[in-house]
Amino acid sequence: MNQQRILLGLVATMYLGITSNTCYSQRGETICNPLNINYRFQLDQPSRREAADPSVIQYQDGYLLFASMSGGYWYSEDLANWEFIESDQIPKEEYAPTAISIGDTVYFLASSTQKSTIYKTTDPLSGKWDVAVDSLEIIVWDPYLFMDNDQRLYLYWGCSNFKPIYGIELNYKENFTLIGDRSELFYGEPDTYGWERPDDYNNYSGRKKPWVEGAWVTKHNGTYYLQYSAPGTQFKSYADGVYVSNNPLGPYEIAANNPFSYKPEGFIAGAGHGSTFQDKYGNFWHMASMSISVKHKFERRLGLWPAFFDNDGTFYSYTAFGDFPHQLPQNRMKGSGDYQPSSLILSYHKPVEVSSTLPNYAKENATDENVRTSWSAESGNAGEWLMVDLQSQYKISAIQINFADVETTLLGRKDSIFYQYKIEYSTDKIKWKTLVDKTANTYDCPHDLIELPLKVSCRYVRLINFRVPDGKFALSGFRIFGNGRGKTPRQVSNFSCQRDTTDNRNAKLSWQKSNGAVGYNIRYGTSPEKLYLNYQVYDVDSLTIHSLNSIQNYYFTIDAFNESGITNGVKIIDAAMKN
Repeated sequence: MNQQRILLGLVATMYLGITSNTCYSQRGETICNPLNINYRFQLDQPSRREAADPSVIQYQDGYLLFASMSGGYWYSEDLANWEFIESDQIPKEEYAPTAISIGDTVYFLASSTQKSTIYKTTDPLSGKWDVAVDSLEIIVWDPYLFMDNDQRLYLYWGCSNFKPIYGIELNYKENFTLIGDRSELFYGEPDTYGWERPDDYNNYSGRKKPWVEGAWVTKHNGTYYLQYSAPGTQFKSYADGVYVSNNPLGPYEIAANNPFSYKPEGFIAGAGHGSTFQDKYGNFWHMASMSISVKHKFERRLGLWPAFFDNDGTFYSYTAFGDFPHQLPQNRMKGSGDYQPSSLILSYHKPVEVSSTLPNYAKENATDENVRTSWSAESGNAGEWLMVDLQSQYKISAIQINFADVETTLLGRKDSIFYQYKIEYSTDKIKWKTLVDKTANTYDCPHDLIELPLKVSCRYVRLINFRVPDGKFALSGFRIFGNGRGKTPRQVSNFSCQRDTTDNRNAKLSWQKSNGAVGYNIRYGTSPEKLYLNYQVYDVDSLTIHSLNSIQNYYFTIDAFNESGITNGVKIIDAAMKN
């Protein structure tokens, strides 16, 4: 796999027109959420893609990724490029699978309402599995298997809006029999923890309870960090919280930094029901579910972010600019400063011209940084096109093409599911040169990322359709990245934050728009030195955050960004609890 990417990169640098028949990024190991993998069309109508509830484990020199309702699983050597492995020997139509390596064997367990069967293999890359245990003594949903340092194995599970997260010890040497009684570890508490409240912005005020689900345990320096998701997979606010304990079965207490994994805005939102793992360099990563939820509430994708432990043992994932291109590190990161976007958005709200427009799918949707809106041509025919005017000459370095499933009827996986297209660029809209040629592509790349080997100076970028697998030629985002040559925005002024006097879970922020800013990233946390939470917005001057712990103080600052860079905030505001 690596040799193939290197060869492609060498060929691409010989000329600007990249020709490729893969989904691999073209320069190094680069990702741009949502991850560009061949998400499967589900087996029932409406026709839509889905992958969620990821479970990632190290395997040999690479990584295995299992996800809900995917018809198989994936393998990667670098976390950027994933190869699909189809298997009929595990329950590939079940939700929230878990996997674990014990010795030279990989074990697999998925959610079930009938019986919980554990499968095993010593060669997962072959797709061949055997039954290890036909039926556990209990039936579990959203399972997670955790091996402690002392080689004692624990099972965690739970997926309910009224039941808790559970845990129990298993004897894996004796057919995974139960040891002791199950422990009730914690319930949802949305009246205190704002991130557990339902709806896209955690602002639901009725009696509906959150879904508490997706347990995952990470052990670090003797502390157990039990992660879980809430309030529901269809919401932009879908997040992972974390509890801590000195024992694998508790008692657990809520951590100060919550939600641990949170991305409520941006091109695509959601960072819940995830798995935390280490890469070959020792870096921690958190892969989680992201929400589209337009055609169906389970229309979901996967995102990947780094995670860190600070010197005090505070555990956090870093989701700032989490859907911009990032170069994956080739060494151990010291902190979030080592993981910054390799380029910034150039195409936000830039003018668009198109070959045709299907009613209710406006062309402006292609550059509005919202995966839930789409532009669609009137047909899926070759020759349909979309062009973005960047309004100034920029050096572009990456493009992400997010295809939308408009009027598709596809179900399942088929060899015929792939896109073919060409990208051209121009400085004057008269003379055009080829930038990317995928007119011979036969790989399924629904969120295709092209990291250019050389930056290209241009003003106009045009995407021309040659083939779609079904339905219309449609895009939820034609995203162009680079680095402008202008000034970074000024620091934000008149920044204020007021905790809600009637509900401490809410805080209202306001500020004066910064000259030259495209958007803003609010950083906040429970101390001025721990501003680990991020909330990114575009072109607004106020925001109400509804996801706070009602019995904690918070501190806020705000950064401004544009095509040329990020200007960090200096003023930190103390948003104390109200009595």
